[in-house]
Amino acid sequence: MMGQIEEWELTESASKIHRTFTFKGFMQAQEFAVKVGTISESEGHHPDITYGWGFCIVLYYTHKINGLHENDFIMASKTNDIFNS
Repeated sequence: MMGQIEEWELTESASKIHRTFTFKGFMQAQEFAVKVGTISESEGHHPDITYGWGFCIVLYYTHKINGLHENDFIMASKTNDIFNS
């Protein structure tokens, strides 16, 4: 499924996926983090989000199984859609 989500990487022994998104400033990164948080809440599937000046890192894995599930890849794709819109 990794081939279906551009620019995401496996991490922690292939149990998580993450991507770093870059922006021109702090407010753009914060606004993106809020949008990702909003869709994640509506989907009931929450990532770990870290952001600062010019960047936002989004990390998905399924906490319940401490690994990857199909939903993580679906959410990564939706996160890409937010970034690309």
